[in-house]
Amino acid sequence: MITLHRRALLAAAGALPVIVPELALAKETAMPRLYPVLEAIIAAWKKQDVEGVLAHVTDDIVWRNSSGYAPAIKGKAAMRAALEKMKSVIAPGSNKWRIFDYAENDTRLFMEGVDEFDLTTGQHVAIPYAGSLQFRGQLVSEWREYFDGRISAEMKAGAPMTAEVREMLDRPLAK
Repeated sequence: MITLHRRALLAAAGALPVIVPELALAKETAMPRLYPVLEAIIAAWKKQDVEGVLAHVTDDIVWRNSSGYAPAIKGKAAMRAALEKMKSVIAPGSNKWRIFDYAENDTRLFMEGVDEFDLTTGQHVAIPYAGSLQFRGQLVSEWREYFDGRISAEMKAGAPMTAEVREMLDRPLAK
């Protein structure tokens, strides 16, 4: 009969990463490969640099930025026009777009964050959302965003941020 002693078991478990190095590596996470592209897009958009955003998308980009209540924006020229229109109503320097969490595989990046900005008319808007970016190489080929359009419409009409939205946005940023 074999008797296991707690101390011996704990000591053996602590030595496993030395004995079987693969187990130690399983705890480590791979360096993000796609997230830095999103960070570059965010940095460009915070400066309202439309061409800086477009530098990271394919010519045939499909941008589903309305949670399905409007048709997808297809192609870089159409995305440029949409971004220019958005840029014209967002107060310069007010963009606080940020990401709270993300996950990625070889070709897709999932994200959770907030689009937060002031309109040129003075309203403050903060829209919690989740999204997915499909990549072809290091370029985004499809961009899908999911959010509650009622929150967006209400805040654009001047409604204050609700306590629930404020709570959703009071989170650490992704690293």
